[in-house]
Amino acid sequence: MVTSAAPAEAPTPKSRFRRVAGLAITVVAIGGIARLFGWDLSAWFNELWDVLTGISFAYLVAGVALVTVQTTATATSWYWILRTAYGAESVNRRDILACYATAVALNGFLPANLGTLVSLFMFTAVIAAATFSGVLGGYVVQKIFFTVAGAFVYLYLFISVSGSFDIKFSWVHEHPWATAGIVFGAIVLIGVLVRIFRPKLQKFWNGAKHGGQVLTKPRTYFVHVFWPSLIGWVASLAVIGVFLSAYKIPVDFHTIMRVVGGNSIANVTSVTPGGVGVNQAFNVASLNDVTDATTATAYSIAQQLVTTAWNQIFAIAMLVWAFGWSGGKILVSDSYSGAKAKAAEEREKRKANKAAKRASA
Repeated sequence: MVTSAAPAEAPTPKSRFRRVAGLAITVVAIGGIARLFGWDLSAWFNELWDVLTGISFAYLVAGVALVTVQTTATATSWYWILRTAYGAESVNRRDILACYATAVALNGFLPANLGTLVSLFMFTAVIAAATFSGVLGGYVVQKIFFTVAGAFVYLYLFISVSGSFDIKFSWVHEHPWATAGIVFGAIVLIGVLVRIFRPKLQKFWNGAKHGGQVLTKPRTYFVHVFWPSLIGWVASLAVIGVFLSAYKIPVDFHTIMRVVGGNSIANVTSVTPGGVGVNQAFNVASLNDVTDATTATAYSIAQQLVTTAWNQIFAIAMLVWAFGWSGGKILVSDSYSGAKAKAAEEREKRKANKAAKRASA
């Protein structure tokens, strides 16, 4: 028997007032938190406005469109990983897009890519049969392409730029035997840890294998995971090209690869909105042969501010579309709490292991 849904009640003036008041309190709270962490949001918005009015509107539209393609394509690969693991009836494409867009937005200002961890908890919340270990296994599968792409970038830079990493790896060049000893010791240590934690690892591995089932279906993986990931990655390169062009910086494959390589190193230290500051320094260094520092700085700030702002807008829109305002807010806050608890738990485990080693020494 099919029952018709009850008609939605019309909002009363009192409910409207509560909603507006809640929104106002949220804005004030965000401002207070930002001030506590030393973030000057008014200056950030002023900078964003200067960027928006300082370059051609066509470049802004192209950049925003490509960022949207990047997020949507990568979310598509996530959808097929989870759909293969948990079934089409359990996984909703719109929900996965909203969760992944939230991760992208949060990674713009949370440290250590904590937004990614938040999205893993969101996936387990919106997929009834999903486990954290299973979703983590899916994350490993999703990262295969991007690991290969990152390795390609670094390999290209190693081959094409003579001495580009000499500073970073000079100790390795000067002490090859010591380096080999460290690598061997690390392999032995990993082997010992695997033997110690094998029972727990076996349980985790079973769950992770379930989340990575798409690898057992090569055609599904290459059509629905590899190709969307490739499209997303190419879109990310095109975003760089668009903003370089906006500032009349010569665009070629080599220049884009240098910027990508610098951004990948800077990404892990992002603690400000859009990673402005760290990425800026790396971008200036990457572009020192093709433009002056002032232009490189302007390009870096523009790309970081515009993409960060758009990612926030896109994530909010997707969350409201998928879960509604209240549902999306609760889902993100609960997942963020879970992610923080998980991160704290891992830190405590590392501290306990260090204490145990010191006690046994």
